[in-house]
Amino acid sequence: MKLMVIDGNSILNRAFYGVRPLSTRDGTPTNAVYGFLTILQKLVGEEEPDALCVCFDLKAPTFRHLAYEGYKAQRKPMPEDLVVQVPLLKEVLDAMNIPRYELEGWEADDLIGTISKLDTAAGWETVIVTGDKDSLQLITQTARVKLVTTRMGQTATRDMTPETFRAEYGFDPIHIIDLKALMGDASDNIPGVKGVGEKTAMDLIQRYQSVEAIYADLEAVEAKPAVLKKLGEGREQARMSYELATIRCDAPVRFTPEEALRRPVNEPVLYELFLRLEFAKLIDKLGLKGNQGLAHAEKAEAPQVQAELITDPAALAGLLEEWKGAERVFLQALPSLDGVCVLQGERMSAVFAERVGAGPYRDFLKTFFSGAVRKVSHDGKDLMHQLLGEGLTAEGFVFDTALAAYLLAPTDGSYAMDKLAISYFNTELPSRKDWAEPEAWGPLADPAPALAALSAWTGMVAALYEALSPKLEELGMHELYYQVDLPLCPVLARMERAGMLVDRRALAAFGEMLDGRIEADVRIIYELAGEEFNINSTQQLGRVLFEQLGLPPVKKTKTGYSTNVEVLEKLRGKHPIIDVIMDYRQLAKLKSTYVDGLTKVIADDGRIHTSFQNTVTATGRLSSTEPNLQNIPVRTELGAELRKMFVAPAGYKLVDADYSQIELRLLAHISGDKAMQEAFLTGEDIHTATAAQVLGIPPEQVTHAQRSAAKAVNFGIVYGISAFSLSEDIHVSVAEARDYIERYLGHYAGVRDYRKRVVEQARQDGYVSTLMGRRRWLPELKSSNFNLRAFGERVALNMPIQGTAADLIKLAMIRVDDRLRREGLAARLILQVHDELIVECPDAEVERVKALLTEEMEGVAALSVPMKADSAAGQSWAEAKE
Repeated sequence: MKLMVIDGNSILNRAFYGVRPLSTRDGTPTNAVYGFLTILQKLVGEEEPDALCVCFDLKAPTFRHLAYEGYKAQRKPMPEDLVVQVPLLKEVLDAMNIPRYELEGWEADDLIGTISKLDTAAGWETVIVTGDKDSLQLITQTARVKLVTTRMGQTATRDMTPETFRAEYGFDPIHIIDLKALMGDASDNIPGVKGVGEKTAMDLIQRYQSVEAIYADLEAVEAKPAVLKKLGEGREQARMSYELATIRCDAPVRFTPEEALRRPVNEPVLYELFLRLEFAKLIDKLGLKGNQGLAHAEKAEAPQVQAELITDPAALAGLLEEWKGAERVFLQALPSLDGVCVLQGERMSAVFAERVGAGPYRDFLKTFFSGAVRKVSHDGKDLMHQLLGEGLTAEGFVFDTALAAYLLAPTDGSYAMDKLAISYFNTELPSRKDWAEPEAWGPLADPAPALAALSAWTGMVAALYEALSPKLEELGMHELYYQVDLPLCPVLARMERAGMLVDRRALAAFGEMLDGRIEADVRIIYELAGEEFNINSTQQLGRVLFEQLGLPPVKKTKTGYSTNVEVLEKLRGKHPIIDVIMDYRQLAKLKSTYVDGLTKVIADDGRIHTSFQNTVTATGRLSSTEPNLQNIPVRTELGAELRKMFVAPAGYKLVDADYSQIELRLLAHISGDKAMQEAFLTGEDIHTATAAQVLGIPPEQVTHAQRSAAKAVNFGIVYGISAFSLSEDIHVSVAEARDYIERYLGHYAGVRDYRKRVVEQARQDGYVSTLMGRRRWLPELKSSNFNLRAFGERVALNMPIQGTAADLIKLAMIRVDDRLRREGLAARLILQVHDELIVECPDAEVERVKALLTEEMEGVAALSVPMKADSAAGQSWAEAKE
């Protein structure tokens, strides 16, 4: 039988610093609790213990504090955001029926030691889980320590047994007490022997095993005179430190392993608690269900109305007339579009094709999804895409609850309605499959449960609208929502339906060429290595490079030598095989990711139809998926060849318009820097101007390398680049990079002041925003973790600029689409890639479309510097870019 005993404070602390800040809607911090539970699930899955318990420290002084006033005296108090999570975790553990132990005057380590001893006496195996090395002294043949580390949300564990401990330390686990008695422990403020460091202490314990043996005959100890003198003077300190470092195994705690046997969780209580903490994913993962009908809405009650089935076409026509006159109706459609549920006022109606007949239902859809009925829906863009595919209009969508939830919390990651129901109303919707799957409405199925589930989801659309709409107004995002994000949805749906034509033959030929070059690289690599091996295996490649060929290892991981791109870059010039391997990797990625990947997603119409995700990025940028057309490589000559595969049909051209340096222009505007603004107003090359001004030389003397360095700084400043990162980018020392940044900020004083101002304002407000009011919340700025704070500062610098650029390109897309349609042109917008728009148009419309694109993109905002968009046309994407 196996018991797992967890050091609660230690693991909670590591979870707090390892997981990004999370909080509930009312601001309660939850990242440490969430991280603890994630680690717990991982550990239980790995170990499958029969019994489980958690030990905690209490605030009261322990016998160690009474013995030595300085014990842990230097420790900073626990961050307030962590303090409030300790009782939350204990509440969760109680609901999970996991015993917890804590005792005034005793530390968790002592309770763990005592429980481990009692567990061993009962003939059980013990696994001690902790993030601190203090518990290593408890390792025995029946008790091992599992050391836990967390870094950027990733948890790693390391098992320490008597064998692994001796291999690492050179003595038995119990003697780690002796080690600490000599060297001390800064984290607990255990003094040790003054002047004896870790290296000396390790050597002494490895040779003499214990402090007792050392002091039994100090004169016989082989050590430098200075060390012997320190040991003599520190005898009492060593004795006291030994006592402080020793984990007591006789704490007065009542425990038997059977008390900690794993039991089922208290499901209703845990469910309610997870609802309160907004742990929707954990509810799903654990399959938790609450008491039936339990709901605690915070802002508005979800309508509890059962939909009526409409079977009479005449009644349906009457309903349509009512809905046309309504200020808004709330909609939930079946994925198949064979049915819809509509809430208007206090009446909810479900309409199904099989109930009213295919003809009347089709006529109903045409009217309902025109602009005649003002509809509130969830994930409206996807529904619009589906409607267009059915040859129906997709108009009259006046609010999208998913989009509103995204604007209010852009880093949440998921805006599924069942998750939002938990976040905003502390209630759980019926499973989506209860109403969305075809079998729910099959001829053999009872429609009542499906209808009840569908009614609940439709009612939640209304509840979310009531909760979210005023919040957009309150936070100043009303204009952004109604002028940018919402009207962009039909534009994106049309772009997705249009897709982009691909020259399948050219793509296949490109793939064959890559295959030939890959095969040639493989032969050369084998020849240079002197053997055949799996080039894609990190272990085999590492063995060849660092053992067979004798190259100097740059970095080692737990699994062996690292051979990532950073390592290979540092090995350039040391052996000809390196360049060939890097070429092989580039070719293999182009072939597998792009040639093979794109070929698989060419539709029957010969076009690739990407999906534009508008609720994913925290900055408001659109992302492209399945496939990602925003990630087509362009920085290498060979990668850029892929753009040749995207073409216009015969008699058509692709018109490409791209903003010129939009983020730098926004930096000049937002920062108010006069020198940068002047460069843009006079039409100078900003990178040459920057190099000239920072280096103090005439523009005509700026070299290509100096311009490249200035360009790296210009764009790096937007992203809060560090001296180290800049040094890597422009291949100079960190000191030179730091000097360049300082001179840059010395010249562009407005940018320097903006950087300070925006971070300080974000720290006060808790968020940053774009010119149009899009917000990014930044709890990281108040984190006690340096890395998280630094991340928050970089985001504060970048988001107002990158987010404003995203807002402007979205607004440009809306205006371009409107102009094309309003002026009756056959041209259509088909792709957006960051700051670039691509329109497919007949040859006869090319010049008109180029002018239209430039006009709308440049006129989208009035800034203190001119917006500039360049447009060109070609038969392929590559030709249009040239």
